[in-house]
Amino acid sequence: MADVAAELGVSRALVSLVFRDQPGASPETRERVFEAAARLGYKPDMAARLLARGRSKVLGVLFTARNPHHVDLVEAIYPTAEELGYDLVLSAAVPSRDEHKAIEALVGHRSEALLLCGPTISEEDIADLGARLPVVVLGRHLKGSAAVDIVTSYDRPGAREVVDHLVGLGHRDIAHVDGGSRPGAPERRRAYRDAMRAHGLADRIRIIPGNHTEEGGQDAARTMLADDATLPTAVFASNDQCAIGLLDVFTRAGVKIPEQVSIVGYDDSHIAGLSHIDLTTVRQDVPRLARLAVEAADEQLRGAREPGATLKLESKLVVRGTSGPPTQR
Repeated sequence: MADVAAELGVSRALVSLVFRDQPGASPETRERVFEAAARLGYKPDMAARLLARGRSKVLGVLFTARNPHHVDLVEAIYPTAEELGYDLVLSAAVPSRDEHKAIEALVGHRSEALLLCGPTISEEDIADLGARLPVVVLGRHLKGSAAVDIVTSYDRPGAREVVDHLVGLGHRDIAHVDGGSRPGAPERRRAYRDAMRAHGLADRIRIIPGNHTEEGGQDAARTMLADDATLPTAVFASNDQCAIGLLDVFTRAGVKIPEQVSIVGYDDSHIAGLSHIDLTTVRQDVPRLARLAVEAADEQLRGAREPGATLKLESKLVVRGTSGPPTQR
């Protein structure tokens, strides 16, 4: 403002009035001020303005950098945040930087509320965060009564739909590569068991330990290939990354997909629909999840309601090229 005032030979107070859109300057003066600001490359510091008012209007987003589903969520969060007047600060959890460090970085950047994408920290830690500032958890079910909002999908119906689809194609030997303790994995594992029992296939239940990573899927595929038992005719992976790891190892080993083994994932991340992957998977409504999460944070910040809401959305099976009827053996 001092530079603009010096450029025009007016007081800094007058420039401040113009920038704050306050009365006291003529239209001609306002035009001159904005022209001078443009020449000098002046842009109002919105962060400083908000801090002066006691607000940062910043939402902090925690995500896992290697998780395509989280990347999709982050991309979908931006439009609603902008619509409601918020900026975003992103902080990624990576192998060399755990979620605790990533979260503290968000707090250090004066985030007013936190959006946590599939966090793996303990429920106690999440509850502690909720006591400090508004928190919205995306994609994880919590057992306790932490004062945080939860926005997620119904995992069990989606997993049941996978088994129903595969049984409908004629499969009986359906294995599940689980996601360990990752968010959503326990619910999908239980739903797989229940659906297999409902179809009279309790004796065919087979769960291979895995993870929500390509490496987890690759290891599970190698385990099945090294096993003396016959390969299952279909595999339900706990998420898309795991499914892509399975697809990679099976394809390299000469296993035809889906003729010999059908593969189904979960999430419908952007990589699932790529033409060379063409993965059958369960779609989570990412745009809607993102909108609900931002709106939940905004409601907490405005004091519209107390924290603790749980919002769940339906999922939908998307059939592509990695699932089909089993061949006769």
